[in-house]
Amino acid sequence: MTAVTNIAVPKAPKSRKPIDGWRWVGRIFLVLMLLYTAVPMIWMLLTSIKSGFAAMQFPPQWWPDEPTLASYQKLLDPNNSVGQDFLRFFWNSLFVSTATTVLSVAVAVPAAYAFSRFSFPGRRFLFFSVLLRNMFPAVIFLVPLFILMRLLGLVNTHGSLILTYLTFGLPLAIWLLRGFYDNIPIQLEQAARIDGATRFQAFVLIVMPLSVPGIIATAIYSFIGAWNEYIFAYTFLNKNEQLTLPVGIQRFFSENTTDFPGLMAASFMMSVPVVVLFLLLQRYFVRALTEGAVKH
Repeated sequence: MTAVTNIAVPKAPKSRKPIDGWRWVGRIFLVLMLLYTAVPMIWMLLTSIKSGFAAMQFPPQWWPDEPTLASYQKLLDPNNSVGQDFLRFFWNSLFVSTATTVLSVAVAVPAAYAFSRFSFPGRRFLFFSVLLRNMFPAVIFLVPLFILMRLLGLVNTHGSLILTYLTFGLPLAIWLLRGFYDNIPIQLEQAARIDGATRFQAFVLIVMPLSVPGIIATAIYSFIGAWNEYIFAYTFLNKNEQLTLPVGIQRFFSENTTDFPGLMAASFMMSVPVVVLFLLLQRYFVRALTEGAVKH
């Protein structure tokens, strides 16, 4: 009999996955972009809790030796002129941005649905002509719009800003919503029509619930655009009681000195509503931007 010997066969070494260099490049790029966007916000917040002397100190310090909330208390105190102006500017911006958002959504929803579902002569030309306005910088329209608002008697009124923001915000709002409507199968509406629903009922009961993310994204875009706008608000409004926040915070600049802690506190409080709104609803905004790219 021949003896059988167990010979241990060495295992082949596990192959290591090759290092994806581009993935690390992407990670480094994202970190740099995060620092690029976060560092100014952090510096603005830290400057807002400094005293006036500490804010002008050189070399500057990141964290103040004696942090204070005096700038925020001054802004939120309705018993002093600074607080009264800031709260008035805040509510003016909130009113203009909310009114612009509501009207933008109310106009963009039926317009985008018409471009998506109906066939009529010149549809493609009309759709791209709506987007044509966004090819030009806003400053080109500044003087013509001011003359138009003066003829309409809307200078020094919030109506001039709402009408202007609608003009500039509607093209992209219609484009966002049309991508959503194009991605909703038309067979769902046809099934509802077969069951006896009218076109309007099919739109309200079928299409509208499915397009909620797109509507929310459109509302976010319209609100942020109106909230941050400066050029037209500075041109159309001259009365102090009508100013919005982007124009109103320049009151912290004077001929001889600048209240940097107060300016940074006002800027930080102005950015908080937009940042919070975007963080809460960003998934709808991202979905609306990518929804029209792939057809189901």
